Amino acid sequence: MSRPRTLLLAALALCAAGSVFSGSINPYYHDILIMIGINILLAASLNLIIGHTGQFSLGHAGFMAVGAYSSAWITIAWGASAGWLAYLSALFAGGVAAAAAGLAVGVPSLRLRGDYLAIVTLGFGEIIKGVIQNAEPLGAQRGLGGMAQHTNFFWTFACVALAIYGITTLVHSTYGSGFLAVRDDEIAAEAMGINTTKYKVLAFVIGAFVAGIAGGLYAHFKQFIHPEGFSFLRSVDIVVMVILGGMGSTAGVCLAAVVLTVLPEFLRSVSDYPWLPAPVRELAENRMILYSILIVVLMLTRPQGLFGKLDFGRKKP
Repeated sequence: MSRPRTLLLAALALCAAGSVFSGSINPYYHDILIMIGINILLAASLNLIIGHTGQFSLGHAGFMAVGAYSSAWITIAWGASAGWLAYLSALFAGGVAAAAAGLAVGVPSLRLRGDYLAIVTLGFGEIIKGVIQNAEPLGAQRGLGGMAQHTNFFWTFACVALAIYGITTLVHSTYGSGFLAVRDDEIAAEAMGINTTKYKVLAFVIGAFVAGIAGGLYAHFKQFIHPEGFSFLRSVDIVVMVILGGMGSTAGVCLAAVVLTVLPEFLRSVSDYPWLPAPVRELAENRMILYSILIVVLMLTRPQGLFGKLDFGRKKP
């Protein structure tokens, strides 16, 4: 058995072992753990589009929304009989729906790159949000609730392990070298006979599929979703994870997702420590300002990302 498959099986075994003890974890920390897993999925999937293929996207929250609402609608329609099989089917269907959305945005924007592509994907995300806000079957502005809480530690981190394994194996394969060729020099890649169109669309489809799975996990954990939860700012959060972790580094963006999920909660807790000086607590109360300043400082001092040379599998040059 190959080393990546051995690591995948070991990761799944750890997920199963961790799920045994997850019920005894403080609900607040359990919530953070699940959100770490969901953010890792979102960051790793966007990294395939931005970091490995070089296509800048600002609409990743739109793909997440498609997956969240599609899977939630399926389990709600299934009714009280919706068990684990219905949940897993809904997750997969949400991923497929998001992949179809990725295909829809990928094909028309083939000739675009850089800022122009970012604007198109931004517009796509806002279109998705607007459609949901006016769709009565999806709750419109009221939001959508009533889903059973099927998402747990095991399913979240099992999806993380499978996604990381799939993306890493794909990118480090001979076939996946085409993604890197498109990122490094699209014109040169075309001159060498690489079908750049296929690789760009494939990156959007795979990235959207994983984001859709993340959306389904999110919906069945929070049990209530609202269009504002998938706004432009949510897409920016995911982009920051990719840039801060190091574009093209799967391991790096995963670690950045952990850091940027935990950091706001840490700053929230610091503001409640009475033994700290008042100026420190006041600064921590404005945690989002401090959070933003930290990100700006890190990007100025580490433009390659915190973990720019860290990756699973193959060493980066």
